Amino acid sequence: MAAAASADAAKPSPIEALAVADLHKGPYLVFGGKTGWIGQKMVTLLKERGCEAIAASSRLENRSDVEAEIDSVKPKFVLNCAGVTGRPNVDWCEDHKAETIRVNVIGTMSLIDLCETRGIHVTNFATGCIYKYDDEHTIGGKGFTEEDKPNFTGSFYSLTKGMVETMCRAYKHVLTLRFRMPISDDLNHRNFVTKITKYARVVDIPNSMTTLFDMLPVAALMIHKGLTGVFNFTNPGAVSHNEILTHYRTHVDPTFWWANFTEEQCNAILKAERSNNTLDTTKLETALADVRIPPIKEAVEGVFIRMAENLKAEGAFPPVNFKDSEGIPKPADAK
Repeated sequence: MAAAASADAAKPSPIEALAVADLHKGPYLVFGGKTGWIGQKMVTLLKERGCEAIAASSRLENRSDVEAEIDSVKPKFVLNCAGVTGRPNVDWCEDHKAETIRVNVIGTMSLIDLCETRGIHVTNFATGCIYKYDDEHTIGGKGFTEEDKPNFTGSFYSLTKGMVETMCRAYKHVLTLRFRMPISDDLNHRNFVTKITKYARVVDIPNSMTTLFDMLPVAALMIHKGLTGVFNFTNPGAVSHNEILTHYRTHVDPTFWWANFTEEQCNAILKAERSNNTLDTTKLETALADVRIPPIKEAVEGVFIRMAENLKAEGAFPPVNFKDSEGIPKPADAK
């Protein structure tokens, strides 16, 4: 065991592995690269590595425009980081089902189909929010693998994502990356951390999550390798909301507070249920056996150490306590 741990520790981190990788220079055509949170990050990451990364101008729902742009750019790789997630959250999709289908289902499948007919490798930045804990997959038990059928349809967003993943399996040139609750080193409004810091109450359930600092370099390495198929794309293991918020208070805002409530109480105030699960990352770790992907508990602490440094550099440390500034009452059972 000690020898295995030592060998694992000797492996380069994802960002170290990416720094020495001789990446294909592209071109990479990134849908969602102009305005999308993760798409913009991928464009920046690839350009920093000397690659030709182009933020797509066409929108997924306009097939003729997408086709024309693909034929004009002639990309070696296509990255689909676009899609409808809803603002401020996936509840939006419950009231905008046609728009959600038009982009998340028809638009995504159209892009993949256009790439297939041209022999272009396409990476679909997807979601692992298509499962929920059940009798076979319990909290602290075995995680869901890439071959398990989706069992969560509590939100229309997740329903569409599960449908698309099933259809994607019919195509040969597709790499599907199942992100979950993505976390960044800043307080961007799309950051999972930013979202939960604004709530007076949160559930406290362990979940698989994706730290972008670690995992976006992994995505670039997988694309470079030409990998295809479905991959659970999270840091190994699971972390709870309380663990995350404790790190936030320790490293970022010592005045921060929160309280808990049950999953049932949470779902009662939402239009759509939320997915809670742990994903098995064995397939991912095997595919990148020469890279050490940090476990989520370790990765999350690193996030907040870097977040504090970034906020200090911006002159925004500590950040404004949103709940206090908005006059949100502090519950008697707050932590």
